[in-house]
Amino acid sequence: MHRVQELCTLAEKRGIPRNTGFLSDRGQALASAALNRENCTCARFWGGADRTERKVLCIEPPDAWQTEPVSALRLTAQGGQSSRYPGHREYLGAILGLGLDRACLGDILQDPEDPAVMYAFVLEDKVEFLVEQLHQAGSWNVRTEACDQVPDRVLAEPERELHDTTVSSLRADAVLAAMMHTSRGIAAQAISTGRVEINHLPLRSASEPVYAGDLFTVRGAGRWRVKEIGGTSRKGRLFITYFQY
Repeated sequence: MHRVQELCTLAEKRGIPRNTGFLSDRGQALASAALNRENCTCARFWGGADRTERKVLCIEPPDAWQTEPVSALRLTAQGGQSSRYPGHREYLGAILGLGLDRACLGDILQDPEDPAVMYAFVLEDKVEFLVEQLHQAGSWNVRTEACDQVPDRVLAEPERELHDTTVSSLRADAVLAAMMHTSRGIAAQAISTGRVEINHLPLRSASEPVYAGDLFTVRGAGRWRVKEIGGTSRKGRLFITYFQY
């Protein structure tokens, strides 16, 4: 938040655009709070496409020149020694292994029509370096190319498998336990030990109410979203629909 406040001040005083590196969902929530504190209205989040999760905060004063801090790479696996093409984990490790910070890298998405091809959103000033240096991921050789446009099929929102269940109440521990298929006590313990976030903010109490659209993140376990809250069963339990990322 302090860094975003500094960027707001610098952009306003000098009339020049400024941007962060790629931010996680949590980082974007904190950045938004800092923007509100500074009353900054000339900012946007952009990850290279509308559906990306990791995004760069762009602060752009009205009279400043416009810049595009995000570019895309096309990564093609070739001549590997494994039966499985490299995925997100292998490419992330390969890029970080070149000495770049995680903030330099946005989403990495696979082409649904060609599993040998992945697309990665990166900071614009790192494109040339990665084209020259990224030649391997896992046991596969990789051809890295700058990409002007990522195909729509890659950017399409993936279909999520929906699940229906019932809960005794809309308390956070009850809902989380149902989605994780665990006991309410274990869910409450995860909350009390600080492992759970709801909508990118720490979940402080197991008794907090849950609403449709809420996103649960459990460190080391995964993420779940409450899609809908329905009616009540004959036994007085509440229906919910959810999916796991």
